[in-house]
Amino acid sequence: MKKVLCIFLSLCLLLLSGCHGELVKPEQEEETTPVSSFQIPANFDTSKNYEISFWAKNDTNMTQVGIYKQAIEDFQQIYPNIKVNLRLYTDYGKIYNDVITNIPTNTTPNVCITYPDHIATYLTGEDTVVPLDGLLTDPVYGLGGSGVAFDAPTVEQVIPKFLEECAFDGHYYAVPYMRSTEACYVNKTFVEKLGYTLPEVLTWDFVWEVSDAAAKKDADGNFLINGQKVMIPFLYKSTDNMMIQMLKQQGAGYSADTGEIFLNNDTTMEILKTVAAHTATGAFSTFKINGYPANFLNAGQCIFAVDSTAGATWMGSNAPLVDIAEEKLVEFETVVMPIPQFDTQNPQMISQGPSMCLFNKEDPQEVLASWLFAQFMLTDGVQIAYAQTEGYAPVTAKAQQSDTYQDYLSRRGEDNDLYYDIKIDATRLLLDNTDKTFVAPVFNGSASLRNAAGQLIENVTKTVRRGKELNYDAVYQEVSALYRLDQIQVDKAENSEEFGPLPAKAIALLAALAACWLVMGVFAGIKWIKNRKKMPENIDFSGN
Repeated sequence: MKKVLCIFLSLCLLLLSGCHGELVKPEQEEETTPVSSFQIPANFDTSKNYEISFWAKNDTNMTQVGIYKQAIEDFQQIYPNIKVNLRLYTDYGKIYNDVITNIPTNTTPNVCITYPDHIATYLTGEDTVVPLDGLLTDPVYGLGGSGVAFDAPTVEQVIPKFLEECAFDGHYYAVPYMRSTEACYVNKTFVEKLGYTLPEVLTWDFVWEVSDAAAKKDADGNFLINGQKVMIPFLYKSTDNMMIQMLKQQGAGYSADTGEIFLNNDTTMEILKTVAAHTATGAFSTFKINGYPANFLNAGQCIFAVDSTAGATWMGSNAPLVDIAEEKLVEFETVVMPIPQFDTQNPQMISQGPSMCLFNKEDPQEVLASWLFAQFMLTDGVQIAYAQTEGYAPVTAKAQQSDTYQDYLSRRGEDNDLYYDIKIDATRLLLDNTDKTFVAPVFNGSASLRNAAGQLIENVTKTVRRGKELNYDAVYQEVSALYRLDQIQVDKAENSEEFGPLPAKAIALLAALAACWLVMGVFAGIKWIKNRKKMPENIDFSGN
């Protein structure tokens, strides 16, 4: 029995040493079942013709449309057996809705410009989106692989932070296409006219104070700052981003990767009360209520216009894509700054911008053809050309460090078109602050949560502007019901102490320990019985 016990103890020690350091991150765990039926073909069949669809979005910018079309033409010259059909949208939400509609009928596009929030919902369909883990690193057809017929970037040349944003549920489901962040476009002329000096880093307190000052009127109802009947000092385009960033900057709850929602917290309520207070003074409003921030900024009717860096060509007196009548334009000095912060020593701003995902098809060769096209969209020619249309940043170090792109950045202000100074300033804002960007957690339902976050600000702003009394709990309950936040399911397996299922070696260790205790118990029992038998039968235990 002693020998058996020693064997079990030795086994436990071996298992214990094998388990040391084996607690791996979810993205490194081995899959027990395949997540997709797609298998990378050994060779791409160039003797066969393929027709693939590419759903993309442009900001009513015909230059972007031209870049898409040129990219398709160049790609088809390299792969004449692949025909790419372009379908353009002016809104990411419309792409999302069409994809959801087409999933049940298996009529999804091959390649789609999208966001991770949307992909998480696409994945609820069976075998829909192709995980790219294998494709990214395949030596033949992976990024920069030996079988790729053009100069594609390698996986190492994709900016790591941007690539990480395309990973969730332990897999890469997209590749980044372009990246942007939010910027605050400031009418510096009006700020100084009000007696203020722009700080090095904008704070929320500074923006609110200046905005309140700019909301003052004369006896005739004209705003003192511009002499007009209209002035919205602080105008925000995407209130979902506003709420998410304000929570992030204060370290407050929003959500977890597992789908847990923390939006209903004290910090959220304080943000809403602040928004209400400054809406009441006339200092704040939103795009959904009033319209594009750029239009008000360029007409001298706004001081702080928050929009994407991808909207830079609409901002400023000399903007190439001005959307208002020329006689309404007001001359002023525009400054591009990061969004306001709570902690100037630890700035936080959201990372956004389109990515590309692939949809699974019956023919793996068709999927491979789609992947080759998606890779082509990451080549320097496409990346640099598209980035030059707006305040986007290319997603590869290869493109960012190229002589062509560096020359483009260096020629800031040479004209008000390709080298428009505000556009290049917006681009540099992202390039200089990439390490300070973040993305919100992605899960099935995160798109609804994002919409709800913005709707809270929208509803509070509308209520105040209409002169109605606010009940913050009622506002949250209304928005929660609208976006069905209570129906978002939490991934309990991943949420179990945040470790997920036990590794096989850990289970084996526990089983061995249980067996060891069992053997020890049996051994002790046998020893006790033997000692009992040796005990003299005539012993008097009564003490007499």
